[in-house]
Amino acid sequence: MNTLYTPHCTRTLQRFSLLLLAITSITLVGCATTHPGQNAANTIDPYENINRKIYTFNDQVDDYVAAPVANTYKKITPQVLQTGVFNFFNNLKNINVVLNDLMQAKFEQSAQDTGRFLMNSTVGIGGLFDVAKKVGLEQHEEDFEQTLAVWGVPQGTYLVLPILGPMTTRGIPGAVFDTAANPASYVGAPVQLVNLLNARANAEGSLKFIDEAALDPYVFTRESFLQWRKHLATDGKDQDNADATGYGEDLLDDDVTAVAVKPGSTATTDVKTTGGTVLEKTPSKIKP
Repeated sequence: MNTLYTPHCTRTLQRFSLLLLAITSITLVGCATTHPGQNAANTIDPYENINRKIYTFNDQVDDYVAAPVANTYKKITPQVLQTGVFNFFNNLKNINVVLNDLMQAKFEQSAQDTGRFLMNSTVGIGGLFDVAKKVGLEQHEEDFEQTLAVWGVPQGTYLVLPILGPMTTRGIPGAVFDTAANPASYVGAPVQLVNLLNARANAEGSLKFIDEAALDPYVFTRESFLQWRKHLATDGKDQDNADATGYGEDLLDDDVTAVAVKPGSTATTDVKTTGGTVLEKTPSKIKP
């Protein structure tokens, strides 16, 4: 595993794990089926045919390589240690969060995130324990792609990258910056491997949900990812926006809806998605 690849892959899998966990609160619990011809005019995913092939490849790599290794890791590693590993790398990520707070002129939030990092790094023993959360300093999600969105850079097209998974063209420079700004990128390969295994193990429940519940896992993942990224970029202000995935009205089927669920709520809001049939209309929670 070369040192250039590892940090990027680690960061992306962490983000994807968080994406899947976020399905609980902000994503579609109903997903529509699609047919290849229906997406010909889809400007957000013009490379769907290629993306689907890469998605299938990634899924097979996960089934035959990542999942078995991660499941073994999960069985032999105590939960308290898994939580400690997650907290440690999550705490290092706060440095990048603070930088992006400042670039987005979120000065009050940057002070909170700085305090969170310092508290967990000291009282939390190097970040192994999330003591800041217990005193009310919640984790914020900020990255350079969100900063680019605040600066007016358009989202671009949806891509599925080999091994790394879903991303937008705006997310590529964002990922490069975030990797460089994250101290976790500079630790040794063995530590990175533990982080990879831990991230994949934590995503197990969410990945299983997609495989079993979604009529079209590719569309489910795409819609979830795009909605999650928009939610982050707007600080949740798009939650009640009917066009939650960023598609234009002319690209949507008027008779198709899915359901978005707010955190801790059983209320639902209709959200349009691409063609097909609604999977379900019952809020569903996913455990990491």
